[in-house]
Formats: sequence, C-alpha cells, structure tokens
Amino acid sequence: MRQLARIITLFTAVAGLLVGLGLPAQAFSQAAFPLVSSGNRGSDVVTLQHLLAAHGRSVTVDGAFGSGTHTAVVGFQQSKGLTTDGVVGSATWSALAVTVRQGDNGPAVKAVQSLLNAKRRSGLGVDGAFGPGTDSAVRAFQSHAGLGADGVVGPTTWKNLLWHYESIDFGTPGTMCAQSPDGNADAHWATAGAVGQLEAAATTFATTGNGKLPVGDAGFEHGGDIPGHASHDVGMDIDVWPIRTDSAQCTAGRITWQSSTYDRSATRRLVQEIRAKAPGHVELIFFNDPQLISDGLTTNYPNHDNHLHIRYR
Repeated sequence: MRQLARIITLFTAVAGLLVGLGLPAQAFSQAAFPLVSSGNRGSDVVTLQHLLAAHGRSVTVDGAFGSGTHTAVVGFQQSKGLTTDGVVGSATWSALAVTVRQGDNGPAVKAVQSLLNAKRRSGLGVDGAFGPGTDSAVRAFQSHAGLGADGVVGPTTWKNLLWHYESIDFGTPGTMCAQSPDGNADAHWATAGAVGQLEAAATTFATTGNGKLPVGDAGFEHGGDIPGHASHDVGMDIDVWPIRTDSAQCTAGRITWQSSTYDRSATRRLVQEIRAKAPGHVELIFFNDPQLISDGLTTNYPNHDNHLHIRYR
C-alpha cells in the first residue's frame, strides 16, 4: 500500500509538470466512481440526487442518502436494467452521468456546479445554467486533473470530479478547528463521503456546548503517503482530538484519555455522533480509553491515547 501511494504521488507530480509545460497529460490514473449507498452523506450524494432529478426521479436534494434516495436509485436501476440493489457504483454512475456543456440547463448542470464548489471551491451559483463562469470552472478543473480542457463534462470528467478528494470546511462558526500536529501542511483532504459525514457529526456536536471539534490530519488532495502516519493514504482516515472538561481543546492543546482535563462523557457523545451520522460507514475508531472500548465505541491501538483515528468505509 505504501509503495502504491508513492507511485500515485509521483504520477500526480509528473501530471502537474506536463500540464504546466503545455504537454498532453492523462487523467488521474486512480480515478474511479465512488461507491455510494444508504447512510452516506456529502457532495457526492448531492450530485447523485441532482442526477436522479435529471432523469425524472423525484428526490430531495439534501446530501443525505436516506430512504427516499434509495427508492429513487432502485427505480432508476430497474429502468436501466441494472442490478437493483440501491448501491451506486460504476455502472449506475455511468448510466446517470449526463454530458453537459456551455448553454445547457437543468439538474445535471446543478450537479456539476455543486461538485466544483465542494471540491475546488469554485464559488459558483448552483442555478442549473451552464454559463461562462461554469465553463471556466470546468476547464480549470480539467487542466488541474490533466484532462483535455474543452469545457465538456463527459464520462471522464464526471469520474474525475466524483473521485477527487474534498477539503474539510472549517468555515462554519463554532463547529471545527484545524490542527496539524505532524506539520503536514494542507493535510485536511478526504473523500466526499468522509468529509460530509464528519462535518455532519461536528455540526450536531457543536450544539452540546462542549466546544469545537479539533481535526488533525486527514490526507493530501490526491492521496498518497503522508508523513507521520502508516495510513491516511486513500482519503478514508481522519484524526480528531478528545474533548476537554474546559471545552478548550482547540486552544489549550490536546490531551490523553488519562489527563485530568479529559471529558469522557463529551468524548463519548462525540463518538456516538460520528457513528450516528454515518450508519454502516464507520469501519473503526482507534482510541485507547478503556471505558469507550468497553462500550463498543472505540478500538485499542498503540499510540492512540491522545487522538481518535476514524476510518470510514
């Protein structure tokens, strides 16, 4: 896995160099349609919901893959002769993807605009009108990804947009703060599902009055090896810090579960929210508090006394 991560990082660097030289380059070699199913959240789910609407399916665009979205997916799969399992994988994404370009209008354009905003901070109005601003943002992404910058969102651009990692949004007041204990600049990228599910948990936890959620390293924009970590290579791992009794975990420094200022009750609530906002999509949470382990909420792992390592599925 580590060797593969180094190869991916090298490829990304070479692709960027080729684009900079004005030479032809290939799309991200690791790009693949994400697997999305019931319980998922985030910008990929928003995209799915817009694309279902583009195919005439009635669905609420809320970024949460609930029963209504599941029903719409199954109906769409049935209409296309696909496996009707409600799981959106490569075949379903390929059938959903509508090629759009400047001058087009409708839900499929909203899907493109929302993805560009989430994954490239393009600042587009999600109005469903493919105008010059959307065209410029699409071309910028295509250049970034090493694609032909023609402004046409076809199957390859859809796949690269959906695959591309997303930066955790620390702009919502009172919810999260960014930490980088290992000195990894801009290591707050992860898959759209991981980001959406963590942000939803942080938003709910913020209502408890226990302070912000400190977020440590996740990963780099295009994945790959990250110093100080044996994992965090594929956008599914995010570190967060335990909660303090003074709620000052974002300013007073991180603690261990043995510390006198450790708030077990608040940290338990945090873990419960993380799991509740991603039902069926949390692989594990490493954290060595024996009580939370006894509760079945976390798992013991060496060197995880002072942070919680969330691994999403």
